[in-house]
Amino acid sequence: MHPRYALPSIHTALGLALILTWSCNLGCERLSKTIGVLTTPKETKETIKLGILHSQTGSMGMNEMSLRHSEVLAIEEINSSGEFPKTEFVPVVRDGRSKSDHFRRRVRNLIDIEKVDVIFGCWTSLHRKAVIDEMANPTDLFRPDGFVASNSTNRHEPLLFYPLQYEGFEAHRNVFYFGSTPNQQILPAIDWFLSDQGGKRQKIYLIGSDYLFPRMANYIVKKYLESRNVEVVDEVYLPLGHKDFGDAILKIREKSPDLILSTINGDSNRPFYEQLYKSGIRAETVPVLATSVAEDELRRIPPEFVQGHYAAWSYFQSLDTPENKAFVKSFKKNFGLDRVVDDPMEAAYTQVMVWKEAYKRANSSDPIKIREVLEKGMEFDAPGGRIKVDPKTHHMYKKFRLGQIQLDRQFKIIYESQDLIAPDPFPAFAFPGWECDWTQGGLTKGPIPNIGL
Repeated sequence: MHPRYALPSIHTALGLALILTWSCNLGCERLSKTIGVLTTPKETKETIKLGILHSQTGSMGMNEMSLRHSEVLAIEEINSSGEFPKTEFVPVVRDGRSKSDHFRRRVRNLIDIEKVDVIFGCWTSLHRKAVIDEMANPTDLFRPDGFVASNSTNRHEPLLFYPLQYEGFEAHRNVFYFGSTPNQQILPAIDWFLSDQGGKRQKIYLIGSDYLFPRMANYIVKKYLESRNVEVVDEVYLPLGHKDFGDAILKIREKSPDLILSTINGDSNRPFYEQLYKSGIRAETVPVLATSVAEDELRRIPPEFVQGHYAAWSYFQSLDTPENKAFVKSFKKNFGLDRVVDDPMEAAYTQVMVWKEAYKRANSSDPIKIREVLEKGMEFDAPGGRIKVDPKTHHMYKKFRLGQIQLDRQFKIIYESQDLIAPDPFPAFAFPGWECDWTQGGLTKGPIPNIGL
């Protein structure tokens, strides 16, 4: 036998026995108490499921995957903070596959099977509206196999937290909107371009993807410009995922605008900017003002195609504050040094943190109790600066920022609103008779606008 594994000698064994006897005489009671502490079963934590519903595949997959990462990061930070030692928050992720029927099916799973009290999700307005409708009006077709709906009138309906800038003209009691409305994003940008600093632009060309957000946003823009003596020279819509912008660029040359307002969304942005650049149109003479191009989209577009063009948002990664630097550092640490953050991602992260604060105040994840807390009003220091929940409309008070695209695929912030801008999902010049105040009776409806859909 190898000496390393030899049995101890009889003398060694006797010595160990004497030492153990002596130690026990001195403090066996204390030792037994210590052992009892060490062997006490670990306390079980309460588990709270948080629904995450974004496209991970399809035409919107690349965009929405980053939102999922931001929301998961926020949940991980909450769990590791020690703020809730007896609770573990668990993300339950579902893929909407860039299709409305899949979003409906996945939201039914999150409600009927996972029993979540909140869903952080969606990107496009089409998918958001499908989810809201499915939450309020369950469809048997999309219920999970074998699920039997309860006959109870107390049907469970979670809250939806939505992170994207959008067209407005919407308010739902169980939805909180963390992106900008047009009066917080598009209209301040147009004001800048109409000013001396922005070049006093007078001829605007509207181009967008053919779905609700671009059409409704441009409806608001046209109404806004009616009293500003500014001409909309043309208005063009192309399908999501469209790749050939030849005809649209020919029209741009024909109409000679001095500003292009782009509400193109998704993976159509690369071919649009590439073909615009190759046609000889440059930002110095005909800049593009984009509402749906941010740092994450720029990763997939060669910088020479977009340099000098503009985007309107509330947040940019280049924002120079300690809070933002910490957010950017944390995201890169978790998901890769080559990754970037942008406005929708910052809003996705922030909405989880705001829900957490409401949960803390309510001491419950119950949707009604969370809603009651938020309808009292709340201010929160997000990576992009302070925001404020508007109890009346469930939207956020936010700052406006205008950025110019640089060769490093980042934005130079060239303008920032002095104060937070109040959200207005129903601007009176576009939607007369419409208003919302959930603290005083809810939604008042006026005439339905005709936006061409």
